[in-house]
Amino acid sequence: MSTRLPTYFVSHGGGPWPFMKDQYGATYDVLQASLADMPRQIGGKPQAVLVVTAHWEELEPTLSSAPAPAMLYDYGGFPPHTYQIQYKAPGAPALAEQAAKLLTGAGFNAALDPIRGFDHGTFSMLYPVFPDASVPVVQMSLKHGFDPRAHLEMGRALAPLRDQGVLIIGSGLSYHNLRQFGPGGNIASHAFDAWLQFTLLELPPSERTAALMHWDGAPHARMAHPREEHLLPLMVALGAAENEKAACVYHEDLFFGSLAVSSFRFGEAAAP
Repeated sequence: MSTRLPTYFVSHGGGPWPFMKDQYGATYDVLQASLADMPRQIGGKPQAVLVVTAHWEELEPTLSSAPAPAMLYDYGGFPPHTYQIQYKAPGAPALAEQAAKLLTGAGFNAALDPIRGFDHGTFSMLYPVFPDASVPVVQMSLKHGFDPRAHLEMGRALAPLRDQGVLIIGSGLSYHNLRQFGPGGNIASHAFDAWLQFTLLELPPSERTAALMHWDGAPHARMAHPREEHLLPLMVALGAAENEKAACVYHEDLFFGSLAVSSFRFGEAAAP
């Protein structure tokens, strides 16, 4: 495995999708393949994973610190079996404490949460990556107020963890307007995705960061993200690898028949 791991922003799909193959058929096949390829890209299993999840917000960045996290079924209207899912990855209390100290050193009032369980932005996304649930996982919340610069700075503070075998993943969605999750979101999702692709892949790092700090000026930005909690994990992933090259590791033009969605890696993949 590479000495310094890349970071990721993952469009994590909807609800407990890996456990609903009978209902979804091939809908998530491309996303599943991209996630399953992550261990190859990083050269094996990491020491631990730190997931910045769009499904957790606190006044200050907060880290899950349970040694054996429970499950949090933060969705409704799905089949009964999806409320029995177990993803038994261990927690990593020492990593949670270290991350909190790094954040505190950067001026945040970071906290630990010994109760928080794995939400679907974590377990649904990680199941295709590490189906045996053998890699320890710490979740991190967003910071209330949704300031993009604060989340970028959170990523900067956490960057040293990459040299310790910790894989940092921002788990969100590049398009997240549930009221227009279909044909009505076609124009907005494609316009915003085109901006995101250009910004992340073409701009030099300093311009890339500046553009993302004003993401809401992008084409159809507020149609793509009426509430930006699913975009902000990107800022943390970028901040932790701010000067490194980006690559698009997942893209679909007709997700759910009409939407453009993407995932990105920051930093180089492991050598073949």
